[in-house]
Amino acid sequence: MAMLNNFRADINKAFVTKKKCFESFTSSSLKTSQQKIEEMWKSQQKERAQMSEDYGTQFSSVFQQWESDIQRTKDQDKKLMSLFQHQQTMFQQMRASQGQRLKTLRQLVDHYIKSMQELQVTHEEQNTTVMSELRQEMALLQKKILMNTQQEEMASVRKALQSMLM
Repeated sequence: MAMLNNFRADINKAFVTKKKCFESFTSSSLKTSQQKIEEMWKSQQKERAQMSEDYGTQFSSVFQQWESDIQRTKDQDKKLMSLFQHQQTMFQQMRASQGQRLKTLRQLVDHYIKSMQELQVTHEEQNTTVMSELRQEMALLQKKILMNTQQEEMASVRKALQSMLM
């Protein structure tokens, strides 16, 4: 039995030694694995943080450009609206001005027509007066010519009578 006890003691010692060796190996392996996992996790976390920062910078840049574009669009919209209102005001003023010019032209045409009608009446009256005067002058001239002719005939008749009598 002593041998058996010795054998048991040797097996227990070997088992305890192997257990300690296994525990040491397991502990060492766990520590190494844990360190590798922690390093890998830190590395991955660092890569994710770097990627997030890089894309965040790019997103920020694009959003700033977008906001700048939106502001430029708003500015252009204001400019266009102002220009449109200015053009609309200008067109209204031009329309009013053209309306006034058209009214003035109508008045001028009406006045011209009225003046022409009055001038025509005046000319007709002048023509009538001149024609009347010409008729009177013609009548007077005819009378004078008739009187002259009569006087000449009378003078001729007198001469003829005088020459016959003499």
